[in-house]
Amino acid sequence: MYSQKVMECFMNPQNVGEIENADGVGTVGNPKCGDIMKIYLQIEDNIIRDAKFKTFGCGAAIATSAMLTQMIKGKSIEEAMKVTNKAVADALDGLPPVKMHCSCLAEEALKAALWNYAERNGITIEGLTPPANHHEEDHAAAAEEN
Repeated sequence: MYSQKVMECFMNPQNVGEIENADGVGTVGNPKCGDIMKIYLQIEDNIIRDAKFKTFGCGAAIATSAMLTQMIKGKSIEEAMKVTNKAVADALDGLPPVKMHCSCLAEEALKAALWNYAERNGITIEGLTPPANHHEEDHAAAAEEN
């Protein structure tokens, strides 16, 4: 059912944890399956210097989170914006159709973290739109954190 790469990323996930004082944090969840992903980014001079994740969910959710963080480390924000759910799934040598939503969550979590970074720094990232679960309360919470 799962590729060897999915199993490897699930059994020995890279970049688990959180980044204290992260430059961008994105949390997304899928209420249907119960998966929740939180991505932490450390960004310096437009480059993602570090990326970590905390994921509550199935093996595929953990594997896609781990693979995503590996794929974006060292990349520019613009390069990271090009990482799609399909690219994450392909890097894992594919996912079962019933688990493709996990790669979508990984892409959404990355974009939510980049949105958080952009808001905190008063910048616009070309092509980035607010996360689906983004609300005005988030603005107030972000403002209080700074």
